[in-house]
Amino acid sequence: MTAPVPAPEPGSAPPEPVEFPLARSCPFSPPAAYEGMRGSAAPTRATIPSGKEAWLLTRYDDVRAALSHPASSSDARHPAFPALGKGEQAVAAELRPFIRMDPPDHTRVRRMLVGEFTVRRVREMRPEIERVCAEQVRHLLSLPAPADLVGEYANRVSTTVICRLLGVPLEDLEFFRRITTVSGSRSSTEEEVGAALADLFGLIGRLIDEKAADPQDDLISRLVTGPLARGEITRRSLLSQIGITLNAGHETSRNMIPLAALALMEHPDQLALLREDPSLWPGAVDELLRYLSVADVITLRVATEDIPLEGATIPAGDGYIALLGAANRDPAAFPDPGKLDVARPQRNHVAFGYGAHQCVGQNLGRLEIEVALRTLFDQVPALRPAVPPQDLPRRSASAIFGLEEVPVSW
Repeated sequence: MTAPVPAPEPGSAPPEPVEFPLARSCPFSPPAAYEGMRGSAAPTRATIPSGKEAWLLTRYDDVRAALSHPASSSDARHPAFPALGKGEQAVAAELRPFIRMDPPDHTRVRRMLVGEFTVRRVREMRPEIERVCAEQVRHLLSLPAPADLVGEYANRVSTTVICRLLGVPLEDLEFFRRITTVSGSRSSTEEEVGAALADLFGLIGRLIDEKAADPQDDLISRLVTGPLARGEITRRSLLSQIGITLNAGHETSRNMIPLAALALMEHPDQLALLREDPSLWPGAVDELLRYLSVADVITLRVATEDIPLEGATIPAGDGYIALLGAANRDPAAFPDPGKLDVARPQRNHVAFGYGAHQCVGQNLGRLEIEVALRTLFDQVPALRPAVPPQDLPRRSASAIFGLEEVPVSW
């Protein structure tokens, strides 16, 4: 890799690359090493599991500048694409989900989906999401305490919501959990990811045929009778786009809901503010998204041309990772960034990414997290963790950070 400017002092060797990814020492905070990286004059060089090297961006302004630059490429077919998972690059390069495309292909496919996730469309979904969350709280309370907030609440809520949006039958919750776990794990091989996605695409393929013959009021039906029928997208590409929408819609909420609930239980003063003034909830969700940054390492990019930063440059042809968790804890952007403040007025976090690839489902994500948390704390006021947070098993090998289980009592 070419060293970004500023170059090292004459006669000195460039610093050794760090091994990446780094583990969180606290489930609520990004790795502590990010703070030191943010203070250096140039991006940090890192070695990733594939054996490649990539630059790590940790400053808020650098992350936004790099992600919004026209030379920022998400195309997984690029040799320097900094995939962290063993099978991630090969599968993404073959299937080409829209999050791993560049314009104009990315723009064309994203336009097919964006109408389903507008503020108005998502607002119309609130009553249904409220019913789903209330139903799953009743399920949780039907179990002996302690019960697992991940498997018995968050997984059931996130899977139900995204499947109903898409029009996927909810016959086996564990099926979707297995698919997203395998496909989102950095330790999964290309063969393991391929087998899991083959199972998922088999299900989606059958649904495409069914909905072509008998369309319903759901996203898959609208894609099948619209873009697919008009020849604007191939069946193979449609399978991939539906698959990534299902995967991402399930995995982010499944990890965010229990971690956010635990953070509020560990900050009873902040939970008390929300109980006193429920109008704070929408802003609190944005603050929790910033504070937790579960999608910290999802923004993998390649510079197709030199990308200038403040005082440095990402050289053309190099891969880089814009660390969202580091940017969201940058004191230059957020006063006292390590403090959870549900009344924080700033909502300019980058938890959903930034630029052309900013998460298309962010409006749904915000609403789903808000309703899931409000319903949980309203209906279970005595909710409390049954295990200290530092003792909970973490999903450190996943593309989206989370906890394997969160036992709670009431």
